[in-house]
Amino acid sequence: MEWYISVLKDYATFSGRARRKEYWMFILFNIIVSIVINVVGAVIGFEMLGLIYSLAVIVPSLAVGARRLHDTGRSGWWLLIGLIPLIGAIVLIIFFVQDSHEENNYGENPKLAAA
Repeated sequence: MEWYISVLKDYATFSGRARRKEYWMFILFNIIVSIVINVVGAVIGFEMLGLIYSLAVIVPSLAVGARRLHDTGRSGWWLLIGLIPLIGAIVLIIFFVQDSHEENNYGENPKLAAA
């Protein structure tokens, strides 16, 4: 849960790097929270609740995605490849699962800083 909260605290930080664990834990908790909010919205008869949550986390999602791409040595602009149906999503998943580069233009390796 701390990874999810830390990404929300740095919601508009597009600079720096994000470890794989930070990115994937945010995605996992985001999916869980989204499911819970959609179920609650359906139960209380307010289906727009899920849409409101999605709009609230779009900037943090883009920021952590850009920081994850920085960790692999790529620009955050690579997120735009996700606009290409299917192929873009596959390419981004491949980029997101790659290991960190030691030292690049975006800062020092966050794995080494955590150790």
